[in-house]
Amino acid sequence: MRYVVGYTPNERGADAIALASVIARTQGARLDLVYVVGDKAALVQDAVAVKRDALDLVPKGVQAEFHVRAADSFASGLIEAAVEYSALLIVVGAASNGLFKRFTVGSVANALLHASPVPVALAPRGYQRTEPLTRLTAMVGTREGWESVTDVGINAAGRRDLPLRLVSVVELDELMQRHYELSNALSPARQHANTVLTEAAQRRSGGSTTVTLAHGRTIEEAVDSLGWEDGELVIVGSSRLAERRKLFMGATANKILRALPVPMVVVPRDYERIDG
Repeated sequence: MRYVVGYTPNERGADAIALASVIARTQGARLDLVYVVGDKAALVQDAVAVKRDALDLVPKGVQAEFHVRAADSFASGLIEAAVEYSALLIVVGAASNGLFKRFTVGSVANALLHASPVPVALAPRGYQRTEPLTRLTAMVGTREGWESVTDVGINAAGRRDLPLRLVSVVELDELMQRHYELSNALSPARQHANTVLTEAAQRRSGGSTTVTLAHGRTIEEAVDSLGWEDGELVIVGSSRLAERRKLFMGATANKILRALPVPMVVVPRDYERIDG
């Protein structure tokens, strides 16, 4: 099992390696640290120092290999590497100008979220965790594609023997424009959450599975109302408008991303490789 890590010699690259190492430890996965350059021959001397610094960031017990790839863009280089290595995940850091332990989607992450054929894990700025994951949270909406997110969450939590939390997020400002009463606005979301929980509990033989309906005036307020563990990892699905097996962040997922204090994995629409 291999994960591609987009490495740059800065804080963002360190965040990506830290997150990839935490995820890899629970699966015995190997990391491919990929340093993308515009001209491989011209930067070979620089790459020697970059390789040393990158591998020094990998914790003991995690297998890693360093690669230099020439590509037109950092995102295309990572995607090419993921395809060549049959990687099950691409891991990158958030943009360097984001708030501490919050996300700002930079140009690299944005390009990946529009084109990657495999899930993309995003590390918030300042992520330096070394301990194992403690819980998985799957953001389960009511639109097409929620089943894939539930599948990935159930399988990933089962393999790692982790608690799974299924969360439906409701933005009240949007719903109240179409409903006169709060109870009527939340009723479909409550019904969907209960259906998802029942199905997940039946499919998962062991481990804790819970459901939470988070609501707030805005998506950000709803996300902030949830309790977050330092060892948490969030799973969300890509937009229903995305090309099949390609990523694209919809408006709701973008709002969730910017409010999260923990790492997030975005799963392509109709993604079928849930074994990794």
